[in-house]
Amino acid sequence: MNKGIVSMNPPIRRHLGTFFSLQNVLIVLLVLTLTTSTLIPLILLFSKALLNKNEEFIGLSNFIQYFSTPSLLQSLTNTIWISVLSTALAVVLAFAYAYGISRTAIRGKSYFRYVALLPLFQPTMMHGIALTYLFGNQGMITNGFFGLTPGLRIPIYGPIGIVISEVIYLFPQAFLIFITALSMTDQRLYEAAESLGANKFKTFFSVTLPSVKYGLISAIFVCFTASFTDFGAPQAIGGKFNVLATDIYKQVIGQQNLSMGATVGILLTIPAIIAFAVDRFVERKQRSMLSSKSTPYRVPDGHARDRFYRVFCLLISIAILVPLITILFASFVKVWPYNLSFSFKHYDFSSVAGSGLEPFWNSLKVSLLTAVAGTMITFIFAYLIEKTRSMKGMRQVGYFLSILPLALPGMVIGLAYIFFFNDPSNPLNWIYGTMAIIVLANITHFYAVPFITATTALKKLDKEFELVSESMRVPFYKTFLRVTVPMSLPAIIEIAMYFFVNSMVTVSAVVFLRSADMNLAAVALVNMEDAGDVAAAAAMSTLIVGTNITVRLVYEFILKKVKKRTAAWQMPK
Repeated sequence: MNKGIVSMNPPIRRHLGTFFSLQNVLIVLLVLTLTTSTLIPLILLFSKALLNKNEEFIGLSNFIQYFSTPSLLQSLTNTIWISVLSTALAVVLAFAYAYGISRTAIRGKSYFRYVALLPLFQPTMMHGIALTYLFGNQGMITNGFFGLTPGLRIPIYGPIGIVISEVIYLFPQAFLIFITALSMTDQRLYEAAESLGANKFKTFFSVTLPSVKYGLISAIFVCFTASFTDFGAPQAIGGKFNVLATDIYKQVIGQQNLSMGATVGILLTIPAIIAFAVDRFVERKQRSMLSSKSTPYRVPDGHARDRFYRVFCLLISIAILVPLITILFASFVKVWPYNLSFSFKHYDFSSVAGSGLEPFWNSLKVSLLTAVAGTMITFIFAYLIEKTRSMKGMRQVGYFLSILPLALPGMVIGLAYIFFFNDPSNPLNWIYGTMAIIVLANITHFYAVPFITATTALKKLDKEFELVSESMRVPFYKTFLRVTVPMSLPAIIEIAMYFFVNSMVTVSAVVFLRSADMNLAAVALVNMEDAGDVAAAAAMSTLIVGTNITVRLVYEFILKKVKKRTAAWQMPK
């Protein structure tokens, strides 16, 4: 009996060795792919900041020139204080809104949740364009709602407009963090505070705020970084008020000064790297707060509290909906504000985009390719890092490279790709100027969040699947296709939706990479706004938002079906 078992060991080892060898090859390919798509372009970008226009080494001269140029230094100062103010407003409003949904008994919570997420489906330039229609020289509110009410003039072009646009853009990101953090509070802490005689005010500062402190820190850094690196809002309504993101655009597109563009790009990356490190630390701390003995929070009675938060949440939801409704309305009127009759003429982009609806169809293709290719790559890479057991060191390198894009602004990725893929000596030079480089840039730009989503989903699957497969001599790729993928379908669908929506609205990562004969919808917004074709920009924005909302509804429908089918597969822990 024992001899028989011993005699079977060598074939089993050889069989498993073949599978492990294949895994090793795939892990090496994973690291090489991430190195080529992320690390090498980033290193090349940083090296370009040490060169002049003639590719001669000049050390830190570009940084010295930047900080000694008053106009450029002013852009850095502008970016910092705009980001601080926008973050403070967005975090306070989002926390109160999330608190009203999670800690009160107000009605319509589903409505308030969905409205809070709407800005995620909108290009950031759209917020600035909406403010132009509301508060511009011919704005709806500026002229007293078409002359029916007293006018209200606000100097919207500049810092005020940028801050309002950024708050709308940042609000859903902070809201998602707070709604999650508030759901983790242990009811027993509130019972203890009540038994000690603490009033509601003291309970809030001694229990509620400490319980969400890591979420608060995370929200602050996420919002600050997003505002610091945003290009769309300052470009749309900033006027002559310069920030770092618009400086990069002017240096690269306007002056063809790639070295100074790389210098500004490095400055743009610094707060993102700091935020990335803090967010990693906060996430670990927040996970350690969870306990299997925690009791879910129970909403106490409070009619006055509910009335207050009902009004507050309603006002915030209106503030989110008004710009969207304004853009929709403006896209269907002939001549704002003189001829408000219904018309589809702004949806004929032949006179402004040069090729009609082609930019929109291009964006649709790019987003679909990004969603399909990005989802496949992300999930396979996450599986190799999370579920395989060989080459631990290489897998750790792969994990680091996978979350590195979380610290990279989109404009930095786009600029790095110019330096790397536009080099004639690069064997991959052929993809420069094609749709492929835009898809690759989008996948790289948005890769980190789907990777973390996939890794989280894989961690929930029992490790015994892989061990049993090995013992039964089943190839790991069969286990992956027949077990892992079906059980992870909800996460896979979520990843695809994330890639698609973000690819439709992004400008920063692709504004440098699209070729002259292949425009994209979000980039077309920049061109239309620059040319003063605001009505056409409103129409293009409407198409983008409508597409993203439709995709979200399809996602919800498919997810419901998939969860119903996979519910029977989920094993209780």
